Amino acid sequence: MAKTVADVMTSNPISVAPDTVLKDAIQLMADNHVGGLPVINADNHLVGILSESDLMWQTTGVDMPAYIMLLDSVIYLKTPNQYNQELHKALGQLVKDVMTDHVVTIAPDKSLREAAHLMHDKQVRRLPVIDADKQVVGILTRGDIVREMANSYA
Repeated sequence: MAKTVADVMTSNPISVAPDTVLKDAIQLMADNHVGGLPVINADNHLVGILSESDLMWQTTGVDMPAYIMLLDSVIYLKTPNQYNQELHKALGQLVKDVMTDHVVTIAPDKSLREAAHLMHDKQVRRLPVIDADKQVVGILTRGDIVREMANSYA
């Protein structure tokens, strides 16, 4: 019988609140050797995800947007809105400042094959697992899928 997400996911994953101080979230990730944390509100609803990629803004900073001058006008080659978002992430002090708020999720009854396709298509490394009540019940990572593959060959 094909395995489902619920069979392989980590149940009750470590998570943080949007107002968690960023340095505390980073320490939590380091202490628990995880590359990302679901961000949940007081009702246990997913509002974002904090990943290693989100934290790279803290280290790399933001490049000033490229521009050209034309007839005494400045024309930005990158949208000012995108620059503002990047700057906000680079200077953020709370989880909500740097988290990704458009999160790809999956239901616990979906197959691992579906999860793998979703991860590949959306280019994500982890999927928060959400039940019918929109509650976070687990997390599935690429590593979980690879470990399950290895177990099936053993």
